Amino acid sequence: METVKSLSTASVRGIVTEEEWRKRVDLAACYRLVAYYGWTDLIFTHISTRVPGTQDYFLLNPYGLMFEEITASSLVKLDTEGEVVLETDYMVNAAGFTIHSAIHQGRPDIDCVIHTHTVSGMAVAAQKEGLLPLAQTSLEFYDNLAYHDYEGIAFDLDERERLVDDLADKDAMILRNHGLLTCGKSIANAFMTMHSLEKACQLQIAAQAGGELVTPSEAVCQHTAKQFQGATDENAEGSLAQLAWDALLRKLDKINPGYDT
Repeated sequence: METVKSLSTASVRGIVTEEEWRKRVDLAACYRLVAYYGWTDLIFTHISTRVPGTQDYFLLNPYGLMFEEITASSLVKLDTEGEVVLETDYMVNAAGFTIHSAIHQGRPDIDCVIHTHTVSGMAVAAQKEGLLPLAQTSLEFYDNLAYHDYEGIAFDLDERERLVDDLADKDAMILRNHGLLTCGKSIANAFMTMHSLEKACQLQIAAQAGGELVTPSEAVCQHTAKQFQGATDENAEGSLAQLAWDALLRKLDKINPGYDT
């Protein structure tokens, strides 16, 4: 009789710092929430976060696990050259390493990077005009969204410099013909940015399936974008994102507990 490989992983809580453990718990939760919202691509795509107190270590998902299976202890610790720095039974995806290491190396202010291959995200990534200013959700990214041209599967380490150059100081980017990428100074911030960007892409595809599109004036687009930026500045500590994140963790504790093991 064929046996199923166990997904159990020995806890690493006793061999990492308390700060790293809390970050692991949040990252595992983020993976499971991405799965809950349907943003996954089987075992592919990635979410990474910087290990607290370091500039060259970060955590990435183990290759082969579904996002809803990931736990704090199963996350793989890497350096920016892709070398595993904490013993694990799992491997990582090379293409995922290229994209995430680029951002972590080039943007020391960034803590977390999320990359997705959703249908809506890929659909907008294939459109010449990119994200359109169709609704309030879209205007969060008005003149505040980066684009990176497709170069093939991200195995080439030389692409890292171009990724960082294209991202510049933005926290959201459309990878043309590929998908979406968001980043933030915390896991909560990166997740909330992805939630907004994904929703903006979904509404664009839905609107394009209907009649003639109506867009706000340039002045209104600029005004709304400034309002979004003002709200961000007033909550520089990420209090609104953290408030939403705490609610999401309560939800996750009910629907898919066990991420914090």
